[in-house]
Amino acid sequence: MNYDDIIHLPHYEPKHHSRMPMADRAAQFAPFAAVAGHYAAISEEARITDSWTDLGDFGKEVLDRKMEQLLSRLSEQPTVTLEYFIPDSHKAGGSYQTVTSRVKRFDEYERTLELTDGRKIAIDTISDINIAE
Repeated sequence: MNYDDIIHLPHYEPKHHSRMPMADRAAQFAPFAAVAGHYAAISEEARITDSWTDLGDFGKEVLDRKMEQLLSRLSEQPTVTLEYFIPDSHKAGGSYQTVTSRVKRFDEYERTLELTDGRKIAIDTISDINIAE
């Protein structure tokens, strides 16, 4: 077959509608991804979590003294900086978070500190307490 009769003709352009943008043309094939969820599984596996660090006997004693000091000043609603551990819901480990807020109350039954911003932090997850003077 010889295409000499059409090889030099201009490229066809539709007259009644504009061309589809390249991004949209590529997106039409997205539902046909060969392995659905593969990239999500890889990124989840690559996500790094911290492990809970046991404070040891001395660290627990120091934390207990800080907690006693905090509870003795609870009526003042002191400002504290708490470091606490949040377990990960998908894999082993979790992450350490730091929050600075005023302490509203201590719930003995639930063993939580309720902060004035509405957060409740379990006593057993706290690794450090710093009380502002």
